[in-house]
Amino acid sequence: MPNGSIYVPQDDKFKWGTPSVMYELRWRETRSERRRRRHFMAGAGVILFTALALYRAFPLPFLIGLLGGGAVWVVDAFISWRMFEATAVWRGKRSGATRTGRLLRRGLGKHGYRVLDGRAVPGKASIDHLVIGPGGVWIIDNEAWPPDTHIAAYGGKLFFGERSGTSVAKGLVDAAAAMGELLSRESGIPVEITPLLVVHGGHVKAPFVTAEGLTLFLPRKAARWIIGDAHAGLGEEEVEVLARTAARILRRMP
Repeated sequence: MPNGSIYVPQDDKFKWGTPSVMYELRWRETRSERRRRRHFMAGAGVILFTALALYRAFPLPFLIGLLGGGAVWVVDAFISWRMFEATAVWRGKRSGATRTGRLLRRGLGKHGYRVLDGRAVPGKASIDHLVIGPGGVWIIDNEAWPPDTHIAAYGGKLFFGERSGTSVAKGLVDAAAAMGELLSRESGIPVEITPLLVVHGGHVKAPFVTAEGLTLFLPRKAARWIIGDAHAGLGEEEVEVLARTAARILRRMP
């Protein structure tokens, strides 16, 4: 019996579900279990903080205990919510490109960088963001992975869990080369474009992972990385020329 067992009956709601749908269903089914655990932790917090307040002879020890237990409850609820929200892009509830674009503009706009969303070399590669600024030019794509996927480099090779990331890296490196060649030719300003990948979900083994010509990191690190990765000295006029040229020659994706 493929993908199943003759001894364990299959649950129809999981039979045809995608991993993201199964994850969301499982999360909702375990809601009461998480609440029971949270109440237990809050109760333990009340006892612990009350005992500590009595030991230290603080005034109103029982109020301190209640406040401490309440803080434990709130912190656990926040962590639980953050864990679920971290999978929103993977579950298709949020757009990774929209989130990254907003973070890029917020972090780079005041430093003289221009961000163009959804651009493509006609007949060739397409990417989510093109960033042009004093420090150089970058292309950025977005990918979402399940929360249990470990993203790391081993022996100079990129891996998403047990799956090789060579094809992902090669696609973005080739896209950067194609865009760099076209943008340099059309603008008259020689540029070398650096490919980046923003990862939504999964576990990135370090603050960033670099392998096979590609650097990967979480969305909130994108703007900071670009500022620290300055590899060119473009003037304000050159940035403007490159941005206008890119807007003219690179097809805008819907």
